[in-house]
Amino acid sequence: MTVLTTERLILRDWTDDPADLARIYDIYSRPEIARWLAVSPGMPMTDSAQAVERLRIWQDRHAADGGRYGTWAIEVRETGLVAGTVLLKPLPGTPETQLTEHIETGWHLHPDSWGHGYATEAAGALMAREFAAGTREIYAVVSPGNEASMAVCRRLGMDHVGRRTDFYGGEELETFVRTAPDA
Repeated sequence: MTVLTTERLILRDWTDDPADLARIYDIYSRPEIARWLAVSPGMPMTDSAQAVERLRIWQDRHAADGGRYGTWAIEVRETGLVAGTVLLKPLPGTPETQLTEHIETGWHLHPDSWGHGYATEAAGALMAREFAAGTREIYAVVSPGNEASMAVCRRLGMDHVGRRTDFYGGEELETFVRTAPDA
């Protein structure tokens, strides 16, 4: 199901289609991706069956969200290639099972899709939609040293607020925030 479209992208649900599952595995089995996902257990993936499990986790996590929050595929309109994942969801706190009132955006792109502005375009569209729904602030949390994601945060107009440990069970993460344009 398509969630949102931009000039170049289709943000849609990940599916259990073999091509989607193969792409999930291809993205999340890569050390250059997994190294920044310290808060995600089971990374990097080592068996393609883990893609099915990861898809189910995402689907279960967002089943009651009515499409407002989710973990979606970023599909390039022109080619049909799935560039990666974009997400919008309540941030987990400490303990991680307890959700906070803070909303997070994030992205994980395949290396073949780096440098095209897809993360900025996808996350920017989701942020605009969420601000229109009344959310006042949106956060991004980034592993220390992940300069590429920090650059995306800056392109999204987010301000760096330092390292925080109140999200993801106490992991020390670089935190960025953007306030709604009309706030």
